[in-house]
Amino acid sequence: MNYLHNMTYFDIYEKNANFKGSSIAIHFETEDITYSDLFLQTAKLASGLKSLNLPESSRIAVLCKNHPVFFHLFGAASALNLALVLINRRLSKDEVNYIIEDTTPSVIFCDKEMADQAKSLAASFSCLKHCYVVDGDDDDFSNLYDNSPLKAIVPYRPSDPFVIIHTAAMLGKPRGAILGQENIILSNQQIINAFKMDKTKTYLNILPLFHIMGINLGLGTLQAGGKNVIQEKFDPPKTLDLIQEQNVNLFGSFPPIISNLIDAIKNGNYDLSSLEIAAGIEMPDMAKKWEAATASKFWTMYGQTETSGLITFAEYFKKPGSAGVISPFANIRITDDFDNVLPTNETGEILVKGPLVFQGYWNADQLNAHTLRDGWHHTGDLGMIDADGFLFFKGRKAEKELIKPGGENVFPAEVEKAILGHDAIKDVCVFGVPDPKFGEGIKAVCSLNKGADLTKDELIKFCGSLIAGYKKPRYVEFVNELPKTEDGSIDREKIKKEKG
Repeated sequence: MNYLHNMTYFDIYEKNANFKGSSIAIHFETEDITYSDLFLQTAKLASGLKSLNLPESSRIAVLCKNHPVFFHLFGAASALNLALVLINRRLSKDEVNYIIEDTTPSVIFCDKEMADQAKSLAASFSCLKHCYVVDGDDDDFSNLYDNSPLKAIVPYRPSDPFVIIHTAAMLGKPRGAILGQENIILSNQQIINAFKMDKTKTYLNILPLFHIMGINLGLGTLQAGGKNVIQEKFDPPKTLDLIQEQNVNLFGSFPPIISNLIDAIKNGNYDLSSLEIAAGIEMPDMAKKWEAATASKFWTMYGQTETSGLITFAEYFKKPGSAGVISPFANIRITDDFDNVLPTNETGEILVKGPLVFQGYWNADQLNAHTLRDGWHHTGDLGMIDADGFLFFKGRKAEKELIKPGGENVFPAEVEKAILGHDAIKDVCVFGVPDPKFGEGIKAVCSLNKGADLTKDELIKFCGSLIAGYKKPRYVEFVNELPKTEDGSIDREKIKKEKG
């Protein structure tokens, strides 16, 4: 296969090693990793993975907190045309099991906290031939870094899977969104341009690297030749210490990161003058408080895993209420239920076209045909575009209703399925409500079977045994009967209006 016109992350690492070799690529805990070191470590890992004789497009599962090995794996997988299955560590065991069953990876990388679960997975699934612990005393992991660095890369097609990220469960099952290298390289390039990222910029990697925005900003920083400061997990005082110590210019956030940082700022004495941009999802009052507390700008945005991340962005108060202007790499149209294009300032479904659109869902041909029909990605989100080209997010279509607590994606149907598994539950309706801490919270309105007895705490605990903790309802209300429509189905809109 001719790969003359392709660019891999391995290529990007190599280029940066050649021209920025002594510059710091990654700071992690007390260690500084130069671009030369990053490329050498990545090339050694690629050589070690090659010795496992994995066929092209084999999957490698990653079940880790933030760690430099993510960036080694991005580069090594790109060189060998392998696909990384990035797993949210907050998922329940059953949810993780489903992802392994769905993608049949050959290898799994984990951290010490997840080692027992990863080894149990390897024992349960015959597809998993190798398990490596990245932050312990695992000699097998250390020995995987071959002393003979990889020299030649494996050709790839833009449609070949590079990253698979399972999104919120539709029809009860999470779907693995497939992104190619070209998807992510172009997505990151637009962020580099918008945020003016270059070799002088430092990014604080708070967001998890299994999340598309964490990938965008983390890999985007390396793509731009800047410094990537990795924080294993969010801790407000430690985050502020790192911003001050490392002269951080940029970080990404989801609720309640900003509110927690503002509280920590009040309790300490920090020099945050290096900060230029915080990017994420926030309410207007919180964005105002952040800008007042730090003198940096808060940026707003819109995107999905299926669009390789962000496709609109702008300073929050450039046009209050909007999600920003459209990316140069995306075409967006607003349509009615029959895909007819709507005029400016009218609300309809957001459709996206261009090189940022994902390659489809893993093992879901029927869903792909529907979602990507007529050459456009149907997001299931509602929006409006004004005369200046700013997108305003207007919620979700009923069939793809989504709740976003703290930036995570949760489909009501998935939570409802878990709740209905309890013997005491007769009917349930789950929807999103405003939440002061997480931006949006999950509420369940339930009716009980005759003679049944169940408390809110018991139901929440039951849900936590079946689905990830962030998917549990924070708010539960019991009623005698849920209202129904004429056809006998639950009247969701009436319930949301009365109980939201």
